[in-house]
Amino acid sequence: MTTTPNAPSAFDLHHPPAPELIDKCVHCGFCLPTCPTYTLWGEEMDSPRGRIYLMKLAADGKTEMTPNWVQHFDTCLGCMACMTACPSGVDYGKLIEATRAQIERNYPRSIAEKIYRQLLFATFTRPDRLHLLRWPILAYQKSGLQMLARKSGLLNFLPKKLAAAEMLLPTLGAAESIPELTPAIGEKRLRVGLLLGCVQREFLPQINAATVRVLAAEGCEVVAPKSQHCCGALMVHAGEESPALELARKTIDVFERADVKFIVTNAAGCGSNVKEYGHLLRDDPQYAARAKAFAAKCGDISEVLADLPPRAKRNPIQWQSRSAKSASPAPLRVAFHDSCHLQHAQGVRSQPRSLLSQIPGVTLLEIPESPICCGSAGIYNLVQPNAANALGDRKAELIAPLNADVIATGNPGCLLQLQSSLARRGAHTPVVHTIQLLDASLRGENWRI
Repeated sequence: MTTTPNAPSAFDLHHPPAPELIDKCVHCGFCLPTCPTYTLWGEEMDSPRGRIYLMKLAADGKTEMTPNWVQHFDTCLGCMACMTACPSGVDYGKLIEATRAQIERNYPRSIAEKIYRQLLFATFTRPDRLHLLRWPILAYQKSGLQMLARKSGLLNFLPKKLAAAEMLLPTLGAAESIPELTPAIGEKRLRVGLLLGCVQREFLPQINAATVRVLAAEGCEVVAPKSQHCCGALMVHAGEESPALELARKTIDVFERADVKFIVTNAAGCGSNVKEYGHLLRDDPQYAARAKAFAAKCGDISEVLADLPPRAKRNPIQWQSRSAKSASPAPLRVAFHDSCHLQHAQGVRSQPRSLLSQIPGVTLLEIPESPICCGSAGIYNLVQPNAANALGDRKAELIAPLNADVIATGNPGCLLQLQSSLARRGAHTPVVHTIQLLDASLRGENWRI
């Protein structure tokens, strides 16, 4: 690493990592056991306190943004496990996002890397483009080409990042369109908005459909504006500040017109992002106050339901494995996976467990090393596939001894990452969103997993 004592700061003047947050870190090391990359490699500069030290060096002009310096930040998952572990209350989330924005403005990435990253952002933040991708992906899967490509080893000849993207593809089913307005069943208790997400809206629409049904059954009128855009989460977490802020403004505009009391999120990465709109738009005189008001309305689906006394009847889940000829009643062994942006960034842990525990006959299983990320982390498993696969394999090894019938989680990225990791291990335990299990219980229908 090149050091340049007494040189100007490596950061520009637009919101560099805050010195008061950097100085709050006392380098105690409590973060080390929960940091995924430190767990993998044992490298100090790939730990939270090491990365904060690198921020300090750059801020003081003692290092430049060299490839080695940047790589330590590129390998950070932004999982925020260090924030949960930190006794000093260091807001690492704000530090890493500010540093990544500085990198994207001031560090010259290679042409190939720039094109690849922009391709990801231009696709995964655009539901309309994802909708167009459904047809070629369906053709690829239904024709048997996907099975052939995977079994033949053809994927081994693809670039690592493309092979990783292929392994993360969900098995697409029928498209499900969410109505703009779904009335409450029985007496209306709340009028809520639903953030539909991007990848989830097009590739995992069953999650939004289940969310709407459960909210309606619990007396909520659900507004899901079709004009809503990406919330900007992927871009914020990757340092693409300017386009992320524009998407945040559009999201606020849409939901202000919807006139709802709460805004429900069911993708943990999106949820953590919209709760930070007040901070993200703090410099915008037209949106600063509105962003704070918007963020105060946002809550994960498990938080919203936890605050509503249950009204709809919970039934045992009649579930059927793909190999069984008939459905059998619970007990159903459910392993719950904590999404990082739910447990660490939003501080939501007990609520989803409470919802699952309400289902008669469910046995809730805890996965060891729950604070450590599965390797999904936004676009991380697409830009850092080796580290992501190592973390996914580690998580799959911990899940296997539990003998779970199904795995539940609160984030679509985790869902796809766990499915891919289990498949590499030869396991085919289904992975679903928590709300899908609650929906199955409320509907009282046979459910195939």
